[in-house]
Amino acid sequence: MAGNPIFGHRIRELREAKKRDDPRFSLRKFAEAVGISATFLSKIETGEFAPPAPDRIKKMAELLGVDADELLALANKVDPDLSDIIKEQPKAMADFLRTARDMNLSEAELRKLTERLRKRKD
Repeated sequence: MAGNPIFGHRIRELREAKKRDDPRFSLRKFAEAVGISATFLSKIETGEFAPPAPDRIKKMAELLGVDADELLALANKVDPDLSDIIKEQPKAMADFLRTARDMNLSEAELRKLTERLRKRKD
């Protein structure tokens, strides 16, 4: 299996930081909480194995207190929820995303747009 050292290093870095204050973040206990084997987690962290499935990455993010989308991006994966959202209105959503990309919107601009949409929803 082709690994992903960047993803693995980040997971190890985050887990080790948490482990300093909380023994639940030992390799074995963290792997168990995520629902994978300690051996698999070890090989992910060393970059030998590819990241796990998106649902496991989301669980890692939840436990580590970090943004799941950032970990998914490091793993070169997309949250299945986003695929479902796109499938609801494939043409319109694809057009929206491509237009936003083509406009080279900054993160700040995207966040402002998101906030405007949220306010409209309320």
